[in-house]
Amino acid sequence: MLIRKGIPKDVDLIGSVIDAAFKTAAVSSGTEAKIVERLRSAGALMLSLVAEQSGTIVGHIAVSATTIGNQGDWALIGPMAVLPEFQSQGIGSALMKEAVQLLRSAGMNGAALVGDPAYYGRFGFRAWPSLKLHGVPDEFVLALPFTDSVPNGELAHHEAFGLDA
Repeated sequence: MLIRKGIPKDVDLIGSVIDAAFKTAAVSSGTEAKIVERLRSAGALMLSLVAEQSGTIVGHIAVSATTIGNQGDWALIGPMAVLPEFQSQGIGSALMKEAVQLLRSAGMNGAALVGDPAYYGRFGFRAWPSLKLHGVPDEFVLALPFTDSVPNGELAHHEAFGLDA
C-alpha cells in the first residue's frame, strides 16, 4: 500500500471512494464527498492524502486549517474514508498516522476532529472539557495537541462543512 498526496487527476476517484465509504457508515450526512469538493474549490484543503493499493485509490483523508477559540495553527481532520471492501485492513490507520506525522512536521499546534473516541483514541485523540463544537456532543469533539497547548474554546470549521448554526 502507498500513501501519497492527492493530485488533480485523483479528484473524481476520491469523491467515489468517499461516497462508497459513507454509504454504509453508521453515521453519515451523505455530503462528505461534497465537503471535500467544497474545501478543494475554496482552496481550504491543506492536506489531501490517498491510499493506493495495486494502483487503485482505496482511501482518502482530508485536512483543513482551523482554530480552537483564539488558538491558531490547528488542523481539522476529516472526512476520512476507505472503500468498504478494504476496511479493517489498517488503511484508515495508515492514512491517519501519515496525516498526523505531516501536521506535526509542519509545526501545527495540533489536530482536531469529530468522531468515535473508541476509534480515534488509538491515535491519541481525546475529548477535552474546554473543547466545544456547537450542535455536537462533547464526547465526539476530539483533539490531539502537538505542543503544551490545551485546546480551549469552540472548534472552528470551514463553511464547506455546512455546520454553521
